[in-house]
Amino acid sequence: MNDVLLDCQDIVKVFPGVRALDGVGLRLTAGSVHALLGENGAGKSTLIKVLTGVYSPDGGQLLWLGEQVRLRSPLEATRTGIGVVHQERNLIPGFSVAENITLQSPPSRRGLVDRDAMTEPALRCLAELGLDIDPHRPVRELSVAQQQLVEIAKALYTDSKVLLLDEPTASLSPQEAERLFDVVRRLTARGTCVVFVSHRLEEVFAVCDTVTVLRDGRSVLESSPLSDHTHDDVVRLMVGRAHAAAEMSPRDVDSGAAPVLSLDRLSTADGHEDICLEVRPGEIVGLYGLVGAGRSELVKAVLGLDRCTGGEIRVHGRTARISSPRQALHRYGIGYLTENRKEEGVFLDQPIHRNITVTVWRRLARVLGFVPAREERRIAQDLVDRLGIRVFGLDQTAGELSGGNQQKVSLAKWLAADTRLLIVDEPTVGVDVRTKQAFHELLWELARDGLPILLISSDLPEMVTLADRVVVMADHRIRGEVANDHDYARTSERIIRIIHDRAASAVATKADAG
Repeated sequence: MNDVLLDCQDIVKVFPGVRALDGVGLRLTAGSVHALLGENGAGKSTLIKVLTGVYSPDGGQLLWLGEQVRLRSPLEATRTGIGVVHQERNLIPGFSVAENITLQSPPSRRGLVDRDAMTEPALRCLAELGLDIDPHRPVRELSVAQQQLVEIAKALYTDSKVLLLDEPTASLSPQEAERLFDVVRRLTARGTCVVFVSHRLEEVFAVCDTVTVLRDGRSVLESSPLSDHTHDDVVRLMVGRAHAAAEMSPRDVDSGAAPVLSLDRLSTADGHEDICLEVRPGEIVGLYGLVGAGRSELVKAVLGLDRCTGGEIRVHGRTARISSPRQALHRYGIGYLTENRKEEGVFLDQPIHRNITVTVWRRLARVLGFVPAREERRIAQDLVDRLGIRVFGLDQTAGELSGGNQQKVSLAKWLAADTRLLIVDEPTVGVDVRTKQAFHELLWELARDGLPILLISSDLPEMVTLADRVVVMADHRIRGEVANDHDYARTSERIIRIIHDRAASAVATKADAG
């Protein structure tokens, strides 16, 4: 077919002891949005690195416009017409938007970089995406969503015919994600093939037209029309079995029990006002809202990372004055599973047993601060077994684990400390379907055993799956609360209505002021 841009045939990639890709096929056509799906470890990242010249395949061939090619470096892939936007930004924060967009091939005059000449092509690329961003503005001043779109503008500048988007919506609000989808539609309208890598299947079905599924390094579904498959079909192909809703044990919450955590008309230096919130034993209370609603900032104030300017925090009915996460843990029993697991959740270069027991070293320490290795390893092994953390051994470093297993290690350290209240912030960002379900079951069982959990998530299906009550925030205020009966259609509609009613009210207020 003359509209096939890149044809990957029987791609093999072998690492010592691991056959990461085993005869993978992928056919990318002009003007399509191609979903590349699979669990963590299925081979998606390896395939992306083959397509972008980071790895050379050990077998098979790549055909570009019908001609065999060898991509020996990322620069060679870029010059061929293959661009990539990674989940972690690949921009230089101190450079301007224009400098980042034209970085691969900056305009020059008399052998010197011509910064003035960068403006016109940068503006052209931004305009193609419908972006109104000052090209002279430093990238570090942009939002995450804007930075991601600048990455896409870089691909336009290098005339990418194939653009790989790796977990593009992981850090975006629903509105920002929808804007990204509009950009994807513009790109495909001009003939670009967009490869969409995501664990969010609802987004895949909303934006993609073709699908390839990898499992254990093989393509179990290759370049097939997405309309021929249901959500359950795709999940079954990814995990090798049907993925029914998690069959979790019944869990009752005593609504009359004394709250473990109470926020009484709390105000913070970050702008929260009159926040009233309670979390009871065995209860999962969800905090939902759009990016900028102030959810993560609220819990950071509770943990002493931001200043409280009014109101009161009570733990087990007593006023709590918390100045640091360390004090929150050791004095009040509050654990915090951060959304930024790589930078704040685990020590990537440290062994698993130290990551898990770091919260209890003070309790384990003997004379002169010596921590008995046998006791440390016993605690770590118990939690590795309990949480089903997949490791080669306790001496393996956390950085060698998958994202889902890193998150389990981060959870394990709080359980080691006998946490009496757990705050969980975006627990399953970037993890696959099977790992997400396992993590949901873990949190559910912890709550069933009596642990109160305050859950922050931008994943609405996750929120409806887990929370007993959903507290909806906007503009650093609580705007409403929804009792969750775990019926997704009904509960999600109530949550979205609160958000939209708030947005409509804000627009009306501005109009009245005008």
